[in-house]
Amino acid sequence: MTDLVEIRWHGRGGQGAKTAALLLADVAFKTGRYVQGFPEYGPERMGAPITAYNRISTKEIRVHSNIYDPDFVVVVDEGLLETVDVTEGIKENGAIVVNTAKSPSEISEKLKEYNGRVYTIDARKVSKTCLGKYFPNTPMLAAIVKVSGVMEKETFFAEMQNSFSHKFASKPEVIEGNMNALKMAFDEVKE
Repeated sequence: MTDLVEIRWHGRGGQGAKTAALLLADVAFKTGRYVQGFPEYGPERMGAPITAYNRISTKEIRVHSNIYDPDFVVVVDEGLLETVDVTEGIKENGAIVVNTAKSPSEISEKLKEYNGRVYTIDARKVSKTCLGKYFPNTPMLAAIVKVSGVMEKETFFAEMQNSFSHKFASKPEVIEGNMNALKMAFDEVKE
């Protein structure tokens, strides 16, 4: 990992992009990193486009602004590719991770002038298989950890297990499904 990794999330209200960004910050913090995780949105309503951000660093983070030149972009809702320029400002050596059943080459065609790396994951399939419902944020969280390399896979799984055990203490049946979704997502990411 470089000293600083910046990630921009694009999703819609209710899809969990904000929650995923905050979870990533929490898990990275527990591994000794300096972190930021924060959302940006206008009128809060279900289905409205939202943006969330992560900064993860081995050194103290002194900048406190939105991320304009991300290393990585996560697109939780493929429909946003039609209305939002998700490639804006992305660094040359960066990558985009899109929630879709389409191949990376099919998504690349939709990304205007972007020539960088594109990864896809069918978060709907992973979520429905492991959780029985559509919650795209858990698979997308695993996908960006894999693509960005911000932490080792086993460390990520161990910290997420701890986080889910705390968060879902009164609903332990949810923990196994979420852990299975994380593990399946790691294997389902396509480049």
